[in-house]
Amino acid sequence: MKKQVVLYKKLSPLLMARLHEQAEVTLVENLDAEGLGKLREALPLAHGLLGASLKLDAELLDLAPDLQAIASVSVGVDNYDIDYLTERRILLSNTPDVLTETTADTGFALILATARRVVELANLVRAGQWNRNIGPAHFGSDVHGKTLGIIGMGRIGEALAQRGHFGFGMPVIYHSQSPKPAVEQRFNARYRSLPELLQQADFVCLTLPLTAETQGLIGAEQFAQMRPETIFINISRGKVVDEAALIEALRTGRIRAAGLDVFDHEPLNQDSPLLQLNNVVATPHIGSATHETREAMARCAVDNLLAALAGERPANLVNVGAWKG
Repeated sequence: MKKQVVLYKKLSPLLMARLHEQAEVTLVENLDAEGLGKLREALPLAHGLLGASLKLDAELLDLAPDLQAIASVSVGVDNYDIDYLTERRILLSNTPDVLTETTADTGFALILATARRVVELANLVRAGQWNRNIGPAHFGSDVHGKTLGIIGMGRIGEALAQRGHFGFGMPVIYHSQSPKPAVEQRFNARYRSLPELLQQADFVCLTLPLTAETQGLIGAEQFAQMRPETIFINISRGKVVDEAALIEALRTGRIRAAGLDVFDHEPLNQDSPLLQLNNVVATPHIGSATHETREAMARCAVDNLLAALAGERPANLVNVGAWKG
């Protein structure tokens, strides 16, 4: 008998066909009130779940007594209670690696866009306000040769360091839970304490996961340690940053600019003060949003789920303690 799988993310026809070959599939196309109702109705029979961008808490998952595996189409797992899943022996998998390069591309796009004021000046042209050569009031900042500071030297941090070091001749400094000798050798990078990095970096880039330890890591105290020339980039998670403190730092010129792909609340409210600031480049969480990468992520998630339902250990198992072996 085929296992019951609930999707709360639409997949390509090829991946849907692959799932249908090996499982009975229920698709929840929209996570609106009607869709969430459909999801709740399907959970009691579910053996596997696959999707993204939905907080699956104990109250919801208690409806699924036979659940064996969750395949998240993401690298971040902050939407899941990992202790709860481990206690129930529910295997949680994610999709690292396949989105690393694309997300690093996004990070560097934000570095360039903020430093050269691309969005602000493109809007000036579009508004018909380019009627003479621009002067110092519209000048940007160089990127090449500037110091790149990376907070969180994981896969994406390394990919960002590669772009900065080899592509733009940027000295790389970083802060992470521990020094990374291989990274230092490859990119001539230097480990710094968090205050040292904030004081020395021209670009402060967040590439770390959201955890209890990192939530609110960057607040008023940290922005006060940056220089007025600092450009702040966040491609990690919005809740790593105190957004009110960031807004104040941008308003007062405590830092020069910010490039943001993630926010405290998403989608970003239209009345957010961030949208009123010319020194902010805001994108709608597009870190991995290319056709190629999203398909690769979905394919990885399907691989993880089918392996788990077949009694095999998924290649990207997050809660290793749930694996019975």
